[in-house]
Amino acid sequence: MRVVISGASGLIGTALAESMRADGHEVIALVRRAPQGPFESEWYPAAGEIDQDVVQSADAVVNLAGASIGSKRLTDSYKAVVKQSRVDSTTLIARAYAPRTDGVLISGSAMGYYGARGDEVLSERSEPGDTFLSDIALAWEASAAPAVEAGVRTVFIRSGLVLAPNGGFAARLLPLVKRGLLGGLSGANAWHAWITLHDEVRALRYLIESDHSGPANIIAPKAVRDKELMRALSSVVGKKPGFVVPGWALELAIGPAIEDLMSSQNARPGVLTRLGFTWDHESIEEAAAWVMTEAGHAPPAM
Repeated sequence: MRVVISGASGLIGTALAESMRADGHEVIALVRRAPQGPFESEWYPAAGEIDQDVVQSADAVVNLAGASIGSKRLTDSYKAVVKQSRVDSTTLIARAYAPRTDGVLISGSAMGYYGARGDEVLSERSEPGDTFLSDIALAWEASAAPAVEAGVRTVFIRSGLVLAPNGGFAARLLPLVKRGLLGGLSGANAWHAWITLHDEVRALRYLIESDHSGPANIIAPKAVRDKELMRALSSVVGKKPGFVVPGWALELAIGPAIEDLMSSQNARPGVLTRLGFTWDHESIEEAAAWVMTEAGHAPPAM
């Protein structure tokens, strides 16, 4: 199989590319610089520049490109950058890939689509929210219209909190958890829809091979409360959970968008369940053990 990936240098893109190459698939990464070999192709989304022949040669295109949400303070100007980067990249890829009607476009989205929903149980059929991240996700998914309208099977992957030992949310928390300094984030009763990076990659590959089109929640079978997540991570390293970080401290570090980033989403993976996908890390305890072990923090001796 020939696969083109945008955002191939990110946490998920890197892991997906490595997994597919290990199984003998040909992976082409879209890069914003001169290619350094035959498995890279130059593109510039803001300028509308892409090699259409490369894109149309792919059996599957996985679109994960977009400016990082967690790495910078979300000022009004940077919010515009976050949104436009996703619209530009998705629109360009969808137009380039539209003639390949026998292919599949796996297009990025996020659980932020649902906004802040408290204890409400969410599925792919739930209505969108009204937060900043909801607005981004709606525009992100709508940008794939050229491919959808051309008849390309298109899957919108609404990814949850990806737990990984080498990046993302969990990796930033590990030093504090290991020292017993963190017991939760503001609103410790909030629900987190989560998945390990290992199962995220497996789910993406499963969807490529499936016949599904439309949204799919890429999350574990059961969401967990914030305090349960911290308790699971702490337990693996033999620590008791520490303190709940207050909202004002998070807002100082992240900005007003903290309400969106810490929204409660009690979601279920209805599509993956219907398709028969099975998780290697189904419980938060299994996920925490995997994250800590892969990060080099072996569980304490019993």
